[in-house]
Amino acid sequence: MNLPFPPSQFLLYGLAIAAGLVYFPYIFVAYARITNNYDMSAPRAMFDRLPDYAKRATWAHQNSFEVFILFTAAALMVYVTGNSSTYTNLLVVGFLGSRFLFSVGYIADIPILRSLMWAVSMTAIASLMTRSFGI
Repeated sequence: MNLPFPPSQFLLYGLAIAAGLVYFPYIFVAYARITNNYDMSAPRAMFDRLPDYAKRATWAHQNSFEVFILFTAAALMVYVTGNSSTYTNLLVVGFLGSRFLFSVGYIADIPILRSLMWAVSMTAIASLMTRSFGI
């Protein structure tokens, strides 16, 4: 994979994109709030009035924070050890794609997609951590 920047920078760009993916599910929550006459003065109290897809989007958003922390640690481990490569670039792309599809599966209520994409993203994180040790 020929990129105009070194693989180590790919890790950093991946972190930036992953940070954005944390908020992707929240687009659906915001839409539900706008279209359902949501009381913005008491957002947490109004959670039960959200449609089911927006509730699932909230949970996907919360889960994305949890996984982002692990991915950040893994990407930075590879970055500081200088073990970035084309392989780690593929792991980053796999993580980003799986997290996007995880959110889609969660919001659309497709449990098998959500579960498989969770497994793929966790495997990518574990592989990045392993790669940081030069394995």
